[in-house]
Amino acid sequence: MNYFKTFILMMLLTVILIAAGGVLGGTQGMIIALIFAAIMNIGTYWFSDKMVLSMYHATPVTEAEQPELYSIVRNLAVRGNIPMPKVYIVDEDTPNAFATGRNPQHAAVCVTTGIMRILNNNELSGVIGHELTHVKNRDILISSIAATVAGAISMLAWMAEWGAMFTGFGGRSNDREGNIVGLIVMAILAPLIATLIQLAISRQREYAADKGGAGLSGNPLYLASALNKLEAGNEEEPMPANQVTHATAHMFIVNPLRSGAFKSLFSTHPPTEDRIKKLKEMARGVA
Repeated sequence: MNYFKTFILMMLLTVILIAAGGVLGGTQGMIIALIFAAIMNIGTYWFSDKMVLSMYHATPVTEAEQPELYSIVRNLAVRGNIPMPKVYIVDEDTPNAFATGRNPQHAAVCVTTGIMRILNNNELSGVIGHELTHVKNRDILISSIAATVAGAISMLAWMAEWGAMFTGFGGRSNDREGNIVGLIVMAILAPLIATLIQLAISRQREYAADKGGAGLSGNPLYLASALNKLEAGNEEEPMPANQVTHATAHMFIVNPLRSGAFKSLFSTHPPTEDRIKKLKEMARGVA
């Protein structure tokens, strides 16, 4: 069901791009915006592992340095039938984890020192299973495609706003004002709706990764318990609210920033209580 919802949301995002292209920039403008957005996002996608790991000063670890962590990652990778990813640790008190890499052959799993302190091995296996599911499902690619389409829509809106400023001075006054108002409304609404859909796609991928992680670890309650601890830990000690964390918040297993207003609509993650509820329902089904 989560995969089907993602497909529907991606299709809706494409429809908005086509509609916005027709209204704001025409076919030629839509193609130009899509090309520029693709260029900006391809580099991020291709070098995602190096970029994000560098941003957080992640340190690679060996099996000799972290035998328990390494063993959990290796066992779950074998169970999930994916190549062994590289393992990294970030010296950060905020308990969290993320996976990155353009495909399963170039993947990395990263955990913070904070998560290592508060989770037991069962809970950690649920978290690692979640992250490996992201790798297996190529969610970095899906999020890059969504970002490209949403970016193209935003670029079309920007082009339309500037076009209205420089071309809205001719013709009859009523027609001119009506056209400008229509363009401005579309230029505001289209990027907003596209962003909301992009965030909804991110939330669906989290639900899918929860389900996959529960299956890999062998017990949905492992991940449910981990999420409960991580939510409390991130509320007590969130990561600094800077440009890096805002840009990469969607990659973590729980939002590393404190929740604000409209958190369910404008969040990259589903409400943690809903995720825990679904995992407990899965556990009852398994039992």
